[in-house]
Amino acid sequence: MLGSVVVAVVVLCSSHQRLYGQVHGDLSETPHVEHSESLPLSSDQPAPQLDLAKSLVAKGELDAADRAVRQYLDQHPNAPDGHFLLGYILFRAGKPQDSLPEYTEGAKYRDPSASDLKVVALDYVLLGDYADADIWLTRSLERDPKDPQGWYYLGRTKYNENRLEEAIHAFERCLQLEPRNVKAEDNLGLSYEGLGRTEDALTAYRNAIAWQAKVLNQDPAPFIELGRLLLEQDRPEEAISYLSKAGEIGPQDSRAHEYLGKAYSRLNKLPEAQNELERAVTLAPERASLHFMLGQVYRKRGMVEKAKLELGRGAALNEAKPPLKPSPLE
Repeated sequence: MLGSVVVAVVVLCSSHQRLYGQVHGDLSETPHVEHSESLPLSSDQPAPQLDLAKSLVAKGELDAADRAVRQYLDQHPNAPDGHFLLGYILFRAGKPQDSLPEYTEGAKYRDPSASDLKVVALDYVLLGDYADADIWLTRSLERDPKDPQGWYYLGRTKYNENRLEEAIHAFERCLQLEPRNVKAEDNLGLSYEGLGRTEDALTAYRNAIAWQAKVLNQDPAPFIELGRLLLEQDRPEEAISYLSKAGEIGPQDSRAHEYLGKAYSRLNKLPEAQNELERAVTLAPERASLHFMLGQVYRKRGMVEKAKLELGRGAALNEAKPPLKPSPLE
């Protein structure tokens, strides 16, 4: 994890717009990007070394790709394609503070494409700077307004900025371009929920579930969100069916087990609650709230020593209070 990062203000070509500005944040998990769409576009001049680097990127061999591009830039320091590709490789490697200067350098020699600007925006996401991510996603979409992925990421960014009406607009644009996009519909539900539009949120979650009914690799997120919202409405029996399905689809997702544990606890099914919360704690041991919930279930079941141990772990984690990481745009 990175410590505080400060990046100086620079100028983008003659437009005097910032390509990257002052940033403070921590490194988070790299957001998923459709890699074939986000590789920098090539200029008219052939560059075999860059073609090699792109093939290495496609194979996931980022270190080798990095070396190939740097060798090319040693010979062609003013080549924009080289700088943009290196910036992309560094983004893929989770090094946004190194990626951004490469995009800035490349922009001195060629106007960045919509895809380039999208990766710049996602660098900002990794740095926890959603305001600048918003700026560069918006610029990217001005150049390519038919990019559903760009609209999805803009919606996620707006959501993280708590600009929920704008998030809804972005997710709706994504869905217009790519109907039945499960992640967009799921996040549309989250945005509705944030505005108190509970019925709209429930409908969106149910849509996202229905749209993937015949899909082999389903996304557990809408099942989790629907189950969580039903639980908040004190409908634990209904919640359990969706949360159980989420646990089957994504057994490594601690949230499914957390909410199942809550639902079973409300129904006073304490052995089931204990089992689910133990699994949640195993998957996310850094979350103090899970230790507290498990400790309370142990206490209700008369497991005094286990309760003391879990409650103590929760208290210790609360005292440590590690800094929150930026939320990846998954």
